[in-house]
Order: sequence, then C-alpha cells, then structure tokens
Amino acid sequence: MPVLLLLQEAAHDGQEGFTPFSINTGLIFWTLIVFGTLMVVLWKLGWPTLLKSVEEREHRIQQQLDEAEKAQTESARLLEEHKRMVAVARTEAQEMLAKTKAVAEKERETLLAQARQEYEQLLARARKDIGAEKEKAILELRGEAVELSIAAASKLIEAQLDTEANRRLVTEYLATLQSRP
Repeated sequence: MPVLLLLQEAAHDGQEGFTPFSINTGLIFWTLIVFGTLMVVLWKLGWPTLLKSVEEREHRIQQQLDEAEKAQTESARLLEEHKRMVAVARTEAQEMLAKTKAVAEKERETLLAQARQEYEQLLARARKDIGAEKEKAILELRGEAVELSIAAASKLIEAQLDTEANRRLVTEYLATLQSRP
C-alpha cells in the first residue's frame, strides 16, 4: 500500500495526473536495475545451485529408471527360467512315472512267470510223486498177487481138490486176506 501512495503522490506532484496507462520512466529505470541486479545475483548464486539440484534429481530419476529396467529384465529372465524349470520338472516327472509303470509292469510279468514256473514245477513234482506212488502200488499189488498166486497154488497142490473146492479155497483165502490189517 505505501508503494501505491508514493505513486499517487508522484503523479500529483507532476503536471499530469496518474493513470494506469501513463509511463513513468524513472520507475521503469529503477525496476529494470533491481530486476537486473536480482537476475545477476540469482545467475551467480541461485542458478548453479538450482541447476545442480535439478541435474541431481534428473540423475536419480534416471538411475531409478535404469534400476527398474534392470529389475524388469531380471524378473523376465527369472520368469522364463522358472517356466523352463517347471517344464523340465514336469517332463522329468512324466518320465519317472513312465519308468515306474514300466518297471512295475516288468516286475508283474516276472512275478507271473515265476508263479507259472513254480506252478509247473509243483505240477510236475505232483505228477512224478503220483507216478512213483502208482508204480509202488503196482509193485506192491504185483507182489501180493504173486504171493496170493503162490499161496493159492500151494493150497491147490496140497489139497488137489475139484473145481468147486478150488473156488471155495480161493474164497476162504481171500477172506483171510481181508481180515488182515
């Protein structure tokens, strides 16, 4: 407000009245001198500091952008590596599963073959044992038949009986054989 009063007084002191469009050369001169002095002081003292802080800020922003770009590149690389590792793990798991199935199938076939072989061996052994027992029974039966024949013949020779007597004699002998343990 005091500036406005000074301007009004200066205008009243002069010959003309002050209007907003009137030109005061003294005021323009001093305004330009103050502005120039302020510009020189700012140019020498403030401008370098201001430029330095702007450049530092620009440098920090550029570093942050570079770091962000590096981090993005690294994350993209890690993502690709992760995808590749997952694919490799999935492939390995499928291979292991296939191998396990193949081993299980092979083991099953081996066990079946062993079971069949054991079955065949048991069957052959049983047939052999049955054959041996059959041969033994036949030999025993032949031995007893021979003994029976000899016993019957000796009885026939001793008694010299007729046909009816021979039959009775064999029947009696057979009855005595049945009563034996």
